[in-house]
Amino acid sequence: MTRKELIEQIRIKQSFLCVGLDTDLSKIPPHLLETEDPIFEFNKAIIDATKDFAVAYKPNIAFYECYGPKGWESLKKTIDYIPKNIFTIADAKRGDIGNTSTYYAKTFFEYLNCDSVTVAPYMGEDSVTPFLEFDNKWVILLALTSNKGANDFQFTKDADGEELYKKVLRKSCEWGSDENLMFVVGATRAEGIGEVRKMVPNHFFLVPGVGAQGGSLEDVANYGWNKDCGLLVNSSRGIIYASNGRDFAEKAAVEAEKLQQDMAKIILEKGL
Repeated sequence: MTRKELIEQIRIKQSFLCVGLDTDLSKIPPHLLETEDPIFEFNKAIIDATKDFAVAYKPNIAFYECYGPKGWESLKKTIDYIPKNIFTIADAKRGDIGNTSTYYAKTFFEYLNCDSVTVAPYMGEDSVTPFLEFDNKWVILLALTSNKGANDFQFTKDADGEELYKKVLRKSCEWGSDENLMFVVGATRAEGIGEVRKMVPNHFFLVPGVGAQGGSLEDVANYGWNKDCGLLVNSSRGIIYASNGRDFAEKAAVEAEKLQQDMAKIILEKGL
């Protein structure tokens, strides 16, 4: 999917919602466990219920690959089922040198046909650029995360006083452009979103942490908005586990629509 196509979907749906498909067999409604492929049946119902409100879906690959070949089959069926006008994110956090990254990229861009994949930047340029060689595909690079361990490395300063996450942002912009490179920026670091936006004014951000993790949608928009919206705000647990009964899909739709309506107000206020 191109940047232009993504922005058009945001305008059409008046939404910048990404639904995280972190599908956990221990949390899905018990009646689905009786089906041949419980993970896919759950995902299928969630997609059907939320596709009018979401512009992106983000399966977390760990929740699938832990089941071996059957998990990969569920993942492939899920990706294939997502409507083609909705942006797909393989949340895999891959990143290795040379041919290894190339084959990771082939997995997610060719075999699964995802629009994007999350990538860890720690190993530098030659671990990231192989992912950037595919047409109309995106790298979503980890930049500023919200987890406790983020403080271990991301805010350390070099001899010139530059924090590591800022160096990642500055350097990675030499590898890709705002047409194929996004950044992960955690919602619970609202002011940090503003710092990242100053450095990369035109790039899209994938923002996890809104909803169950306590991030504020309003703060994310205030600090992270750009002329094209520039945001994909992810909600996982708050939507997909709104209920564990037979009404799980209906409850998911209610929660997704609430977020979409809040986003529509922001889009109207911002004049997109």
